[in-house]
Amino acid sequence: MGAFLKLIDVILFIVFLVIAIAAPLLDAQTCLPSNIFPDILVNLKTWYTHQYGDYLVSEKPHFFVGLIWLELLFAWPLALASLYGIVAGKYWLRTTCLLYGVSTLTSMVAILSELVGSGKASEKLLKMYSPFMGFAVLAILRGLLPHSRKSNAIGTRPSLVRKKRA
Repeated sequence: MGAFLKLIDVILFIVFLVIAIAAPLLDAQTCLPSNIFPDILVNLKTWYTHQYGDYLVSEKPHFFVGLIWLELLFAWPLALASLYGIVAGKYWLRTTCLLYGVSTLTSMVAILSELVGSGKASEKLLKMYSPFMGFAVLAILRGLLPHSRKSNAIGTRPSLVRKKRA
C-alpha cells in the first residue's frame, strides 16, 4: 500500500504544482482585468483560447466565472497546502486532498456538462478538460486512503527512532 500511496502522491504533486502556477497566472484572467497581467501571459491565454476553441474562456458565462472564483479562493489554497503536505509528509494531507477533489469534481461535472450539452466543444477541448475529472477522483481516493505511519514525504528517508531511557 505504501508504494501505491507514493505513486498517487507523485501524480498529485505534479497536478497540484501545475494548479499552483496556472490558477493565479492564467485562470485568474477569466475574472480579473487583463491589464494587471503581463502581456506574455495574456498572449498565452489568447493562444490557448484560439488553439483549443475554449468558448468558456472567451465568452465568460457567469457560472464559469463563478467556478474560477471558487478555484482561486478555495481550491488554489488547498493545492498549495497539499503540495506542502506531500513534501513534508503531513497527516492532514488526506483532508486537503479530499476537499480539493470534491470541489474540483463538482466544478468539472458542471463544466463538462456544459461542454457536452452545448455541442460547441471540440474533441480537442474535451480532451483538455477531461483529465481534471480523473485528477479530482484521484485526489478523493487519496483523501479516503489511510495515512501511512511511515514518513510520506517525497524524497525523505525514515528517521531513526530512539528509545528514551528512564
